[in-house]
Amino acid sequence: MSQRSFTLKQSWQRSIILVQGLVLPLLLLGLWQYNSSLGASHAYAFVPLQNIYFAFIKLLETGELWLNTWGSLKKAGIGFILGSISGLILGTLLAYSKVLNALVSPLFNSIRQVPLLGLTPLIALWFGNGEEAKIFIIALASFFPLVINTFQGLSHNDAKYDEIARIYQFSFWRKFKKIRLPQALPHILTGLNLAVPFTWITTTASELLFNAGAGLGNLMMKAEINAEMDILLVCAITVTLCGAFMTASIHLISKRLLQWRT
Repeated sequence: MSQRSFTLKQSWQRSIILVQGLVLPLLLLGLWQYNSSLGASHAYAFVPLQNIYFAFIKLLETGELWLNTWGSLKKAGIGFILGSISGLILGTLLAYSKVLNALVSPLFNSIRQVPLLGLTPLIALWFGNGEEAKIFIIALASFFPLVINTFQGLSHNDAKYDEIARIYQFSFWRKFKKIRLPQALPHILTGLNLAVPFTWITTTASELLFNAGAGLGNLMMKAEINAEMDILLVCAITVTLCGAFMTASIHLISKRLLQWRT
C-alpha cells in the first residue's frame, strides 16, 4: 500500500469515527426539540433550541457571558495549577519517603473520603465567602487525583532500569530525570485528566454556594431565581466547553510528552 493510499485510509477512518460520534448528540438534540414543542410545561423544562441561541447572543452582546466566563476560568485555572503542583509535590514525597508515607497516608486517605462540598462550612469559616474560599475548594479537587497518580507512577519500580542506573552510576537526580519521571509521566497525565472535571464541578458548585463575584455559577443562580432556563442552559453549555477545552489541551500536551512511547 502506497503512502498516499495509507494517508487517505486514515483520513477516511477518522471521518467515520467523527460522524459516529455526532449521531447520538444529534439524536438527543432532535428529541429535546421535539419535547419542547409538546406544550408550555414541556417548553419550560426543555427550552427550545432557538431560545437558547437567542439567550446566548443576548449574553454576548451585554458582556455578561464574557465577564462571568472569565471569572470562572480564572478561579478554575488558579485552583487547578495550585492543586496540581501541591499534589505532584506530596505524591513525589510519599513515593520516596517511607516514613512520610506511613505518617501522612492514613490521614490523607481519611480526608479524601469526605465530599469536598461537605467541607464548605469549615472552609467558609477559615477563608470567608470570597474568592480565596472558592480557589481553595477548587485546588483540593485537583490535589487528590494528582497525589494518588503521582504516587502510583513513582512507586512503580522496574528492576531492569535500576540495574541500568547502577551500571552507569546514575546520580539520584539523573535517575529521577531519566528513569523514574518518564515511567511516572503517563500516571501523572492521567491524574491531570481526572482533575479537570472535578475542577469544573467544584468551580460551579463553589460559585453557587458562595454567591459573590463574577462566575458562571453566580449567573446560573440568578437565572434560576428569575426562571430563565435558557440562560441557565447557556451557562451549563459554556462550563462544558471550558472543561472540554482544558481536557483537549492536556491531551495535546500528553501526545507531545509521550511521543517516546511510540
